[in-house]
Amino acid sequence: MSFIQLLLQNAAAAQGNALMMPVTLVLIIVIFYFFMIRPENKKRKETEKMIAALKKGDKVVTIGGIHGVVSQAKEKTVIVKVDDGTKIEFNRSAIATVELSKKNDESKEVKAEKNDKAEKDENKTEQVEDVQK
Repeated sequence: MSFIQLLLQNAAAAQGNALMMPVTLVLIIVIFYFFMIRPENKKRKETEKMIAALKKGDKVVTIGGIHGVVSQAKEKTVIVKVDDGTKIEFNRSAIATVELSKKNDESKEVKAEKNDKAEKDENKTEQVEDVQK
């Protein structure tokens, strides 16, 4: 094999690698987007919605780990009742998680049960009317 043939083979191989490099780079960027950037953006948007929806009575946990109940929500801050007579004012961005108060949870459960009972009663009256016909 001559020296020129060897150089031509190496040049052809280098061209193939040169074409694969941009494809590989684009593939890596797409993978980063779908596995890292996109989920982070979704999480950030959900957190922003949660913070914007803070209202009195919501149970919250701050970034520092303080648990309490929102006693007053202002434009940029919230006042959290930590203990009897102890209230602390936090920036809204310091709230890590929000849990609905038990009162809200119980009222939703009661409403759902009432709706189920009403639907069952309607079904029973329809069945009775069908039987009477």
